[in-house]
Amino acid sequence: MIAFSCTEIIAEVRGHVGMLTLARPKALNALTLPMVRALTAALLRWQHDPQVQAVAIRGTDKHGPFGHFCAGGDIRFFHQAVLAGNPALEDFFTEEYALNHLIHHYPKPYLAFMDGIVMGGGMGISQGASHKIVTERSKLGMPETHIGLFPDVGGGYFLSRCPGRTGEWLALTGTPLDAAQAIELGLADVCMPAAQLPAAWEALASLHSCQPDDLRAWQANFAVATVPGLTAVTAQVDRYFSLDSVPAIVQALEADTADWAQQTAATLRHRSPLMLHVVLEQIRRARGMTLAQDLRMERDMVRHCFYTEHLGRFGHHSETTEGIRALAVDKDHHPKWAPERIEEVSSDMVQPFFDSPWPAHAHPLRSL
Repeated sequence: MIAFSCTEIIAEVRGHVGMLTLARPKALNALTLPMVRALTAALLRWQHDPQVQAVAIRGTDKHGPFGHFCAGGDIRFFHQAVLAGNPALEDFFTEEYALNHLIHHYPKPYLAFMDGIVMGGGMGISQGASHKIVTERSKLGMPETHIGLFPDVGGGYFLSRCPGRTGEWLALTGTPLDAAQAIELGLADVCMPAAQLPAAWEALASLHSCQPDDLRAWQANFAVATVPGLTAVTAQVDRYFSLDSVPAIVQALEADTADWAQQTAATLRHRSPLMLHVVLEQIRRARGMTLAQDLRMERDMVRHCFYTEHLGRFGHHSETTEGIRALAVDKDHHPKWAPERIEEVSSDMVQPFFDSPWPAHAHPLRSL
């Protein structure tokens, strides 16, 4: 066994498989810049290694391997970095998005064991997998509007390709999905019982070959059936989330007395009004983009989230920094959004999020 690691990433080659373990369980394996760099280094090393025929990635919890996959990026670091003017914040997003692109285009099978919490950045390092494995404990989602951000890490790309208007629904509300729902929407491929994951991991390391037939046989040994659970909701989702604007969506939901509509409207009323408008535009633009184009757009957007020059808002005054403060720092859960209401957001506030701060030849992700 050949092993190399950093503090919170364990990377090893077992048999014909490069195996990655996220080992930051106290933070639900939230990604830091060193973790992003370690993952990237391992994948770049293995893509040309003839011994490595496939790559697998898993998370850990306080009890050991599996339990949770990844809760996203380290938002506490985001908050500290923007207040301190730390340039590592810029490096984090550039390198994270480049890692997401690498995974989507990886030349070898990439198997993501998406057990437990899989949110935000966790989706970014799993949605490009050739084999997306969930369990009965899985909770998948892109809840960024809750902190005044948007579903990044390629979220515009993979959410916009969900059936119907479910991409808009997931992006705006941040609704978490269970295993069956994720499979139904194409955000996961197969379900395995959580209790079987250690055996599946060991069996993967023992394969004599990782050719497609071998991986199919391996998967069939552990997979279980799931029952679709979104059929009753998708018609409602398509009806409301196909409307032209956020105010139109919310007002139509509020006019519907059904519990689902009322709950969905209430959820949207608690999200950042500004970012709801930005996110709706993001998903609809991304539907016609390649992954590289979407990631470049998201890199532009995230810069504007922390340095919203067109609104004269910087550092702790930005929508995203305020959202993180309320959720993860002070934990008062009462962010002071600006504007306060969905109806107060104008197109002049939204459109500059999509203007790149860089000329094309100097864009941080120009090489994708």
